[in-house]
Amino acid sequence: MFLMLKKMLPAVVIALGLFAFQALPAFACGGLLAPDGDVRLARAATLVAWHDGIERYFTSFSYQGNVSNVGWIVPLPAVPIKIEEGGGWTLQRLFRETHPIEFEAFAQAASGADQPLRSAQVLQQVKIEALNITVLRGSGQEVLSWASSNAFFMSDETRAHLLIYAKGSPIFMAAKYDTAAARARGQIQGDGAPILITMKTPHPWIPFEILANDGQRVQADVYLLTDMPVNTSDLNVKIGRSAVGSEVPGAPGMQVAFQEKMTPLLYHDLSSDRNMSWVRPDSWLTYLSLDAPDSAVTYDMGISSTGVIRLAPFGTLPMAVVDGQRASELPNWLPTLPMGTSQILLWLVFALVIGDLLFLIVRVRSRRG
Repeated sequence: MFLMLKKMLPAVVIALGLFAFQALPAFACGGLLAPDGDVRLARAATLVAWHDGIERYFTSFSYQGNVSNVGWIVPLPAVPIKIEEGGGWTLQRLFRETHPIEFEAFAQAASGADQPLRSAQVLQQVKIEALNITVLRGSGQEVLSWASSNAFFMSDETRAHLLIYAKGSPIFMAAKYDTAAARARGQIQGDGAPILITMKTPHPWIPFEILANDGQRVQADVYLLTDMPVNTSDLNVKIGRSAVGSEVPGAPGMQVAFQEKMTPLLYHDLSSDRNMSWVRPDSWLTYLSLDAPDSAVTYDMGISSTGVIRLAPFGTLPMAVVDGQRASELPNWLPTLPMGTSQILLWLVFALVIGDLLFLIVRVRSRRG
């Protein structure tokens, strides 16, 4: 009986994860391009993993609303090494891991006019399920020209955002639904196609401002897999203080809501998913929750080599989000305490150091006297 239950457990976990995630819209990180103003992005969710100079960006494009011509254009920090179909249950499993209480309750309840109008260079084209994906290189105006000639609808706001992002990186990914293919596959309105993008980057980069569309409130779930715990300040890293429960400085409404070392069960569930064998058993999982008005989301995010979150105005060169702020980092010669070091212990050590200094001062003065 025990062996039978053990074999059934992964399937039960996956089924429950899919069930719980039915109420959660998939990630759509990018300017929504649709002629119908009733089409909206819902709460976003994505996974960004980084190790040894490789960033993996896992997302699933979806939308809300009834429209036959819809797509996205997303800035990228580098030309992808590979674009492939993403895992079938990864985002659902991450939601379950980072929302254990909610999951249990749910289960129980059951503008550039002077530039030449050349088109951008097409670097890659791939089709994943009903989603046609094109990777482009070009200036902002060239990308806009390509989008216009390929029947991408763009509002004035989207045009302005793409022009600014193009100042930071000339690489973009355009994705458009083949609605006829989606219907043939039995996909319902707004269903997403999971995609996994692999890129070479010195450190992780995540575009957040692109989510701020058309006066909508920005709601996003971001899961990070990194070699070390992610933190909100250099001081926290040095003293071993967890950032869980704290807000990211400069990002109102963004909170570090959950963090843990990869557990054996989570590693099994993630690495056994489709095209997810690259997941590492020694990773740290961090969950960031964002809920803010669109006017407050004017930044993109990077993560330093010490695991500290950095923000910079959108349009900043992707790697400069981190590299441009190295002067603010604490000296490397300062000791770094292990994550989770007791704050009481820190205060005791601090008190002992101050006591020793006072003792030495008094002793030196008494000798001089």
